[in-house]
Amino acid sequence: MRTKRQGLIVWFQHMKNLKQIKRYGHLLYSSKKLKYAVIYVDQEELEKIEKKLLKFTFVSKVDRSYKPFVETNFENAKPDKAKQYDYKMGI
Repeated sequence: MRTKRQGLIVWFQHMKNLKQIKRYGHLLYSSKKLKYAVIYVDQEELEKIEKKLLKFTFVSKVDRSYKPFVETNFENAKPDKAKQYDYKMGI
């Protein structure tokens, strides 16, 4: 059984604090220029970890990823008619 996971975007002030952020979840990406990190955590522990991260003085804000709640099945997607004719054209 797969555990339900959700991403957290953690905005921080210095890259040296990234080691402390990594302890709270699986680090997926970090940006040196914009100073944020994307970590994945279990959905059951999401609220608790978010509060812990906000207690740090170097954390500016924490945003949640809404990917698990967005529908990704596009059932009524119709192909573009102009592209449909281009595919049938043979060379």
